Amino acid sequence: MTEVDLQEPRSAPARAAGALRRAAPALLAYAGVRVLGLILLAVWSAAKGKSPHTLLTARWDSLWYTRVADFGYGWEARLPDGTVHSNLAFFPLLPWLERLVSAVSPLSYADAGLVVSWLASLCAAWGIFLVAELLYGRRAGVCAVVLWAVLPVGIVQSMAYSESLFTALAAWSLYAVLTGRWVSAGLLASLAGLTRPVGAAVVAALWATAVVQVVREKRVTWRMAVGVLLAPLGAAAYVLWVGHRTGGGLFGYLDVQGQWGNGFDGGLAFARFVGDKFTSFPSALAGLGLIVGVALVIWLYVLCVRRGQPLALLVYCGIVVALALCASGYFGSKPRLLLPAFPLLLPVAVALARLRTSRSAAVLGGVAVASAVYGAFWLNGSGPP
Repeated sequence: MTEVDLQEPRSAPARAAGALRRAAPALLAYAGVRVLGLILLAVWSAAKGKSPHTLLTARWDSLWYTRVADFGYGWEARLPDGTVHSNLAFFPLLPWLERLVSAVSPLSYADAGLVVSWLASLCAAWGIFLVAELLYGRRAGVCAVVLWAVLPVGIVQSMAYSESLFTALAAWSLYAVLTGRWVSAGLLASLAGLTRPVGAAVVAALWATAVVQVVREKRVTWRMAVGVLLAPLGAAAYVLWVGHRTGGGLFGYLDVQGQWGNGFDGGLAFARFVGDKFTSFPSALAGLGLIVGVALVIWLYVLCVRRGQPLALLVYCGIVVALALCASGYFGSKPRLLLPAFPLLLPVAVALARLRTSRSAAVLGGVAVASAVYGAFWLNGSGPP
């Protein structure tokens, strides 16, 4: 019997503390990038005479979430052309958490949403680290977290939006799948399904992994069965409730999204949008940039497949990418919708992990500055939809 075999098994708190210690460098680096982004946003906003607090908490989708928290569902905005935008399009977990935090603190719903998002972004970073560390080692885990932080639209991770919350639940659910914790994976997948429509990607990843394991092992454990059954409950409950409320049945939620102009057309509307950019100059440069961006996303996904990422990550990431690129909604939101697709970053993280620490730090530091500048410029301009 080895020395390791003679040791007492560590308790759950001890394991959690050990996991947190391993992730500490990644979380500190992540926090540093986000603080840099917030500082640049404050400086840029001051120069523009705008409030960074308002930009982070009280514009675009964040207003819809706080209205759900404040007034519940049923509020609608009627546009001059007769289009109706209903707050039923927004899934309930973030507003529920805003209500909870506001109830136990002096914070407004908007500020509670900001606190939830900031804490969730750290949890997301931790989950991404654990997935990358499990597959490729600790250095790759740190690089993956920093890469997620320095994405061009990474400032959304610090807004009162649901991307950080969803990514946290998705990353931890996928980590639970990879480590065989089926019940935890199912619970987290169910919560992800209460956060964003793309929660279906987490469910599909869990189900695909379960099917393959059952085929290989010719057996089903009770934990796997429970996880598989739990996974879709969150999304199914909300979608069915919306269908009942609107009278649209199973397709009620799709009708609500259709009123917002959202749908799945295989990317035809996006292709037309890109094509229209080439009708004039300099908009043609923007069109070229969009093509390069889409090609980069597809290339990274192909790399993920060729490098043999686990099936759970490939299914999850593939669905997130497909829904982001092939939806017919507001095209400016596509980079934001790709934020949860963190497995795309793993091949780059592995490459950076092979460099000297000084070189990888220099690369990531430079990109972090560029990301902070772009985030400040973006939020003070067009910003998220």
